[in-house]
Amino acid sequence: MSLQNPVYAALTGPHAHLAEVRGNARRYPTAVAPFLALPDVPTEQDWADAAALLGPGTTGALMRPGVPIPDVLKVDLEIPLVQFVAPASLPAEDAEAVLLGVDDVPEMLALVALTDPGPFRSRTIELGTYVGIRRDGDLIAMAGTRFVLPTHTEISAVCTHPSYQGQGLATRLIRAVAAHITSSGRTPFLHTAGSNTNAIALYNKLALTLSNEMSVTIVQPA
Repeated sequence: MSLQNPVYAALTGPHAHLAEVRGNARRYPTAVAPFLALPDVPTEQDWADAAALLGPGTTGALMRPGVPIPDVLKVDLEIPLVQFVAPASLPAEDAEAVLLGVDDVPEMLALVALTDPGPFRSRTIELGTYVGIRRDGDLIAMAGTRFVLPTHTEISAVCTHPSYQGQGLATRLIRAVAAHITSSGRTPFLHTAGSNTNAIALYNKLALTLSNEMSVTIVQPA
C-alpha cells in the first residue's frame, strides 16, 4: 500500500526524523513541505489527531487515492494526480548536472516561482538530493528527490526556465535523478496533475508505468 499512501510511508519510514506527530497523524514541518498523512484506513481518532496537528487556520495536503473527509476537517481544494513508476531503462548519469545545496535555495525558489512544478519551500531541500543545470552561472533547470519510501523514492521539483524549455533538460534531469535513486537500491516514481498533458506525454515517452490515480486534497480544521 505504500505507493498509494506515499507520504505516510515516508514519514513513518526514512523521513520519520522530519515528522511532526500526533497519535497516528504525521506531517512535514511547514517550511519543508505542506503534506499531511494518515494510516491507510484512518480511524475517527486519527482524523481528530490530524485536525489537532494542523491547528486552527492551517492547511495540510493529503496525497492518496480519494478518501471521504469527515466533518472535523474542511476541504479547500482537490487536485487529481497520476502516479508513475520508472522502468529500469530510465536512469542515466548526466555530466552537466551539478549537485545543489543550501546556498542554492534562493535560486531554486526563484526558478520554482517562474515554473510552478509543485510545492518547494525554504527547507524542502532537506528531503533529498537535488541537481541542476547552469548556463553562464545561472540555474536554468533542476530536479530532485522528495518522498523517500522503504522501496521507492519520488522524483520531484522538475522544472526548466521558460527561456530554455524544449531542449530536453527535464528529461535529462529526470534520468540523472533516477540514476541517483537506483544507486540507493530504490525504484524511482513520480506524480503529476491529471490535467498536465505535457508531463504525462513525456512520462509515456520515457516508458514510465501508470501505478495509481490519486489526488491531493487540501484540508484544514473545520
